[in-house]
Amino acid sequence: MKLLSREQIEDLAKFKSEKYVTSSFFLDTKKRRQTKKEILLAVKNLINKAKVILQGMDADKSVKESALEDLARFQTYCSRNIGAYTNSGLALFSCSGEKYWQVFFLPNSPRNRIVFDKNPYVRPLNAILTDYTRICHLVIDRKEAKWYDVTMGEISLVDSLTGNIPGQIKEGGFLGYNSKRIERHISGQLSEFFKTVAKKTFSLFQKRRFDWFLLSSKDEYLPEIERILHPYLKERFKGGARVKPGDSPAKILEETLEIKRKIIIQEKGKLIESFLAETQKGGLSVAGLKSTLDKLNRGEVQTLLITRHYSTPGRSCPKCRFLYEDEHICPSCRIKTEHMVDIIDQAIESAMDKNSQIRHINPPSGLQDVGNIGAILRYKA
Repeated sequence: MKLLSREQIEDLAKFKSEKYVTSSFFLDTKKRRQTKKEILLAVKNLINKAKVILQGMDADKSVKESALEDLARFQTYCSRNIGAYTNSGLALFSCSGEKYWQVFFLPNSPRNRIVFDKNPYVRPLNAILTDYTRICHLVIDRKEAKWYDVTMGEISLVDSLTGNIPGQIKEGGFLGYNSKRIERHISGQLSEFFKTVAKKTFSLFQKRRFDWFLLSSKDEYLPEIERILHPYLKERFKGGARVKPGDSPAKILEETLEIKRKIIIQEKGKLIESFLAETQKGGLSVAGLKSTLDKLNRGEVQTLLITRHYSTPGRSCPKCRFLYEDEHICPSCRIKTEHMVDIIDQAIESAMDKNSQIRHINPPSGLQDVGNIGAILRYKA
């Protein structure tokens, strides 16, 4: 299935086997930079490395046999499907002992890796999903309006409307009165067309609930269109591009993604700047693994910030599910904690359970200077 929503990741994260490990497989399948043969070679190398890890794993024979069967399933799936596969990334999750199997088609390339853990390793999926925003791109001129949905790197035409407003006609008459009357008539038609477009855009928002709104038009039309937009659309307005209704969807997609890339870089830069300022003055933020996990356990985290690809081991309480950097006995339950291969993945799952936002920050950034992880808080206890 295609990776489309946070709910998919939450459902995946709920799976846990009490007896076996879950094997999580991530593969870069983008064929623009590699051949089918190179991708299958990467699969072979990944599986061989995973087998070495399994050999050294302190686990029962049945656990290792289940994991080995997972690896065989990964190998078989890739051998049969990579040739016709067109997505940029692939994620497979298997627990053969529990007859569990999930496939996700990814719009972005993940880092090639196999992870053995009690739960599916969802962090790469979350990182991909948080970079994707549902965008409505309205492209309009005096003759036509087109609404495009841009989601997960794909574009689709949602609706269109024909205006056919005449051009500015100059016609002679007594002191130019005829031409002025025609111009007023055309101007009135154009205003009505823009009002219809604005109403239709809001109706589409009510149905589709897009996150961002882009508006591409001639500069002379923009002020009038923006003025009549519903406030909800103005809140989501992120600018526009030099495209026209007659341009190809491919060109409109390219321009949309470029706008998005610039906005994300700018917004994440402002986010880190604000976070660091709050941290320095002891405000509503904390930095570093120990402090962040403590605030996450207490439910105080509004936004979890993580350097992309940062991972580190940690510990988790099997009873209360609290997360720790190095506590071997849970301070809350007074029972022995369990070793976690990647405590960051567990922190992401905990944040999703508590309806916290998650932001993966590309390095280099100021977040690396304060431990690669931090949190903006809902309140300060």
